[in-house]
Amino acid sequence: MELDAIVDLGKSESTQNLIRNFFLAEKYKKGTSKAPLEKVVHAAVIGAGVMGSGIAQWLSSRGVTVILRDIAREQVDRGLANIEKTYGDAVKRGLMTEEKAKAGRARIVASTAPMELRDVQFIIEAASEKFEVKKEIFRELGMQAGPKTIVATNTSALPVGRLADTTVSPEHVIGLHFFNPVSRMKLVEVVIAKQTSDETRDRSLGFVRQIGKLPVIVRDNPGFLVNRVLFPYLLDAAELFESGADAATIDNALVQWGMPMGPLRLIDEIGVDITIDIGNTLENAYGRRDHVSSVLLWLRDGQMRGRKAGAGFYKYEGKAQTPNESLAQWRRALHGEPEGAEGPNIPPDWHRDPRTLSGLNEEELAKRLILLMVNEAARCVEEKVVGSPEDADYGMILGTGFAPFRGGPLRFAEHFGLKKVVDELERLAQAEEKFSPCEILKKHAGDGTKFY
Repeated sequence: MELDAIVDLGKSESTQNLIRNFFLAEKYKKGTSKAPLEKVVHAAVIGAGVMGSGIAQWLSSRGVTVILRDIAREQVDRGLANIEKTYGDAVKRGLMTEEKAKAGRARIVASTAPMELRDVQFIIEAASEKFEVKKEIFRELGMQAGPKTIVATNTSALPVGRLADTTVSPEHVIGLHFFNPVSRMKLVEVVIAKQTSDETRDRSLGFVRQIGKLPVIVRDNPGFLVNRVLFPYLLDAAELFESGADAATIDNALVQWGMPMGPLRLIDEIGVDITIDIGNTLENAYGRRDHVSSVLLWLRDGQMRGRKAGAGFYKYEGKAQTPNESLAQWRRALHGEPEGAEGPNIPPDWHRDPRTLSGLNEEELAKRLILLMVNEAARCVEEKVVGSPEDADYGMILGTGFAPFRGGPLRFAEHFGLKKVVDELERLAQAEEKFSPCEILKKHAGDGTKFY
C-alpha cells in the first residue's frame, strides 16, 4: 500500500512541481559562469533604514566588511539596533554561535560622515524610494567610488538606467533588489540596465551567490519582475475590500489556495505608504491594472500604515491581529450607510458597484486575484523582462512565497489550462478592462502550445 501510495504521489502535479523547484534552486545557486570571480571582502551600504540595516547585517554575517552610512544619526542608531536584534535572534534560534555573531557585528562600521569608498568593491544604495533622493546619492557615489567599484541600487520599482545616467561610470551601475526581511528571503533580483556592462553583471551574480542568495536576472523596467507581477494582485484585493468584500474572507481565500498570507495582510506587512509609492510608479507605467484605490490613501492619511504603525487593514497588538473597526465604518459610509462613521473621506470619483464584487465566494476571489498574476507574469515573458518562464515562476516563488506546490503562476496556468485561463480573463475583462489577456496567452491558447 505504501509503495502504491508513493507511486501515486510521485505522479501528482504538486510533487512534480516541488521536485522541479529543487532542481531550479540548484541551477540558480550554481549559475553557468565558469570564470573565477574575485571574492568580495569590502562593501558599503548607503541608508540605514530597515532594508539598509538588513543588507548590512547579512553581508557582515557572510564575512564581508561593511561601511553603513546614513546622514541621520537616529537612523544609524535604529539601524544598529535592528542589526543587534537580527544577530540576537539568530543566536537564540541556533543559527549561529555567539562568537560568530560577535565577529559579524565587528565587521560593521557605521557613520554619518562621508567615508573613503575608493577601495570598496560594492556599494549598495538603500535610501528611501524617492527618485530625486536616489539621484543625488548616485551623483555623489559616482565621484567617490573607485574605478572598479560596482554601484548598486536596492530600489524595488524605480528605473536603474536613469540612476546610471547620473554617474560618471554608468557601466558599473546595476540593480540588486533584496527582499524584506533580508535575513530570511533568498531572492535577489539582479536588474540589468541598458548601460550595465557584462563584467558588472557577472561580478554581481557572483557576489549574490557568494553571500548565499539566489539571483534572478531581470531587465530594467518599472517594478522589475516580482513587484510588477505582485502589485495588480495586491491593489485589486484593496479594491475588492473597498467594494464590500470582507478582509478576512479575501485573505483566507488566498491562504486556502496556498499563499503564505493573504494580500491585505501582505499590504500591512509591506506598509501602506510603501504600497502606495510603488503602486503610483507602476500605474504611471502600466495604467489601470496598478490603480491605487481610495482605501489605501485613507489609511495612509489616518497614519494607519500597516503593522509598523499598529493598524492597517487589521489592528495589531503584539502578535494579535484583529479587524480594524474604523476602516469598516469608513466603508459603510462610502456605500451610503453613514451611521457610526467618523467623518469619512468619500472620493468624488467613486464609480464601483459594490454588489458585483462583495458577493464573490472564496474560490472566485482566489481565481480572480491569481489570474491577475498569471497575466502579468506572461507579459514579463512576452516583453523579455525575464529570460525564461522558469525565471518568472521561480522568482515569484522565492520573492512572494507564491504557493510552491503550484509551481509558479505560469506553471499553474498550464495545469489549469491556458484556454480556460484566457476564457476566464476575457469574461472578467467584459466588466473591467484590466483583465484583458496579453498576446502571448492568447497565442498559446489559440495554437494549443505552452510555456514549457
